[in-house]
Amino acid sequence: MTARTVVITGATSGIGEVAADRLAGEGERIVFIARDRARAEETLKHLRATSGGNHAVHYADLSRVSEMKRVAGEIAAAEPRIDVLVNNAGAMFGTRKVTEDGLETTFALNHMAYFVLTNLLLPKMGPGARVVSTASDAHKGANLDFSDLQSARHYSGFGVYGRSKLCNILFTRELARRLQGTGITANCFHPGFVATRFGDHSGGALSFGIRAAKTFALTPEQGAQTMVYLARSPDVASVSGGYFVKCRPATPTREAQNDADARRLWAVSAELSGVGA
Repeated sequence: MTARTVVITGATSGIGEVAADRLAGEGERIVFIARDRARAEETLKHLRATSGGNHAVHYADLSRVSEMKRVAGEIAAAEPRIDVLVNNAGAMFGTRKVTEDGLETTFALNHMAYFVLTNLLLPKMGPGARVVSTASDAHKGANLDFSDLQSARHYSGFGVYGRSKLCNILFTRELARRLQGTGITANCFHPGFVATRFGDHSGGALSFGIRAAKTFALTPEQGAQTMVYLARSPDVASVSGGYFVKCRPATPTREAQNDADARRLWAVSAELSGVGA
């Protein structure tokens, strides 16, 4: 396979960092989005030192719709083509926070950033390109209440996180449906519970519980395997709309297979963001 351009979010730590390193080692060119400049510069330095590629970084706060749009525009202007888009940045918050757009922060970062970036970068993608999104088995037990997508009436950090991961799967299903006939594929995956920086700053008892559980967690190298597989393997070159666990197709919950909800979530997200209609 010839070198391709891979755009990835959440590449300065955890499974995203491991995946970027592995893909760069295979000759891929990495373009990543980061918020923390110090970690981003270290990641860029490492990628260039170990693979020698012309990698690049763009900076944005992906919880803000204006920033999602700005950075997508910058990347679209800079890149003649995008071969793989990996939506991976995400977080869990112990207390409810609202962004400047009036969106609950988990929903904004974990779902809306996927939605906006993908829609704005799709014109740079052609046949053979892939969209890979990090979902999670945390979606199990979750369901969408369209009258309270911003969790204003009831909030729990893990519950809201699980709903955002349900959104990732529904988004992937609807995206795959819309991409039929284009040669572009869209898949998502569960990385497993991985010992990364994830959850360290969730706040309160939630952070404590996550740190304690990491004693039994997978390594980032193990967690990144399915991400790299979906981004690169010829075995899934024509597979779209799937949910993968340990590099194998898996069946998500009934709620995650609800195509009516997938279409409705898309419509709501398009209205909230002004893209993807």
